[in-house]
Amino acid sequence: MEAEPRIETALERAVAKATAPACPARLAEAVRYAVFPGGGRVRPQLCLAVAKACGDPNPALTDAAAAAVELLHCASLIQDDLPCFDDAPMRRGQPALHRRFGEDIAILVGDVLIVMAFDLVSAELPAYPLAGAKILQALARAAGAPAGIAAGQAWESEPTVDLAAYHHAKTAALFEAAALSGAVAAGGAYDAWSDVGRLLGGAYQLADDLADALGESATLGKPVQQDRQNHRPNAVASLGPMEAGRNLDELLARAKQAIPPCSQRGNVEAFLDGVGGRLCPPELREKTTAARVAVARG
Repeated sequence: MEAEPRIETALERAVAKATAPACPARLAEAVRYAVFPGGGRVRPQLCLAVAKACGDPNPALTDAAAAAVELLHCASLIQDDLPCFDDAPMRRGQPALHRRFGEDIAILVGDVLIVMAFDLVSAELPAYPLAGAKILQALARAAGAPAGIAAGQAWESEPTVDLAAYHHAKTAALFEAAALSGAVAAGGAYDAWSDVGRLLGGAYQLADDLADALGESATLGKPVQQDRQNHRPNAVASLGPMEAGRNLDELLARAKQAIPPCSQRGNVEAFLDGVGGRLCPPELREKTTAARVAVARG
């Protein structure tokens, strides 16, 4: 089974379990709304790509880990969009969850998705006790504090921000956990694969900052200029588009270099190249290049 159907099947099963008839109808509708239709599913695809590179001998555990990573990501989007943070009107081309269902339901859906993520992996513990526990630990670290998603969101409330720490916690930590979880599920050398995830996550955050500063809402399916309007840290504001774009390319190159020896290295490289193309599509690349030229001309 290819990566995308595996991920969607695992997510569908998790959502069906959480939205069983005993669940309040409005909460059930909002949970499904938060997960489907999905975005790029880059994080769970990374988990599966790493597992496949390591042989993927335990697909049930791999699929649970990949779906858990995506559920944590979906929860983080809900939190990021809340009125107390960005108050974003749109997400993935449709009204943000709090705009569609209200802030109260949005907060509860975020909680449900986080619990669903850990429940998914916990269900595999009887068959894979050691690997499952390691994955749960990785997901917990990526979701919480001191250097996970919650900490990343909290950096936005600090008077001064460590940009590198902020980017790692808010974005790279979950990418790192995705790669580590895929390796652990398949019995691979997870420390080396963690570097691949961390570097890809750093590139992803730079691309997100570039898109927010230079992109268009109609293309992205979400508002732009949010960082500037909300006085959030942004690599383009701190480094300029030229340096941010250069750093993005460097991180993608380093992610490929960090791939440990494996029989499917070419497939992983192709996956990373594909992600790189999606992160900085031609129209955004042109704007970044134009900014570089403008700076060079002085």
